[in-house]
Amino acid sequence: MIKKNFWKLEYSITLFVLLGVFMLLVPVKFENYFQAGLISKWNDKYNKVSYMFTVINAQATDAILKSFAEAKTPEQREKLLLQLIKPYLRIQYSEKLSKRYKPKYMNGSKVHKNDIYKFNELYFSDNGRQIVGIKDIVKRDGNLPWFMMMFDINGILPPNTWGKDIFGIYIYNEGKIRPFGYGEQMENLVKDCSEDGTGVYCSYYYRIGGEFND
Repeated sequence: MIKKNFWKLEYSITLFVLLGVFMLLVPVKFENYFQAGLISKWNDKYNKVSYMFTVINAQATDAILKSFAEAKTPEQREKLLLQLIKPYLRIQYSEKLSKRYKPKYMNGSKVHKNDIYKFNELYFSDNGRQIVGIKDIVKRDGNLPWFMMMFDINGILPPNTWGKDIFGIYIYNEGKIRPFGYGEQMENLVKDCSEDGTGVYCSYYYRIGGEFND
């Protein structure tokens, strides 16, 4: 009788240990699977946006180019770009979006209003499933980018974090685009695309096959 009870106790302990290990592993596995899905969506979005700007550039008329040259404020140029990309990304404007949408960096810090990666002009895209941000860059010299765009490929849903579900691109003359972090050394990419970094460079890091940290 004692041996039988001892076997039951030993069996129960083993079962609880296995259950505990399973409960510890499941969230990690789920998080990895979830993040892998977001990275796949980002790469797909980048390819589609790259093709979109190729088409836009091929169809650009002298009147469109002239309107950009004559625009005197960042707001005017942002509106011009918005009109060009709106049909492709199915963009919808929401006054409340900018107020309730609070993105953050991968290290947990907030994106402040004066940060370069703060986007004031935000729009719903893809029937509300995603969020798009547009930001004009004043300088038009040489090979510098003209605009910045951000994509929250998970929309209003969390985590709303750079490098997890938020990624970005630079837009150059003639519709050429590059992801944030392009041209950076691998050491800088790995450091920034981690829990100690901003996550902004993940936009390029994941494009070249970089892996997220478990």
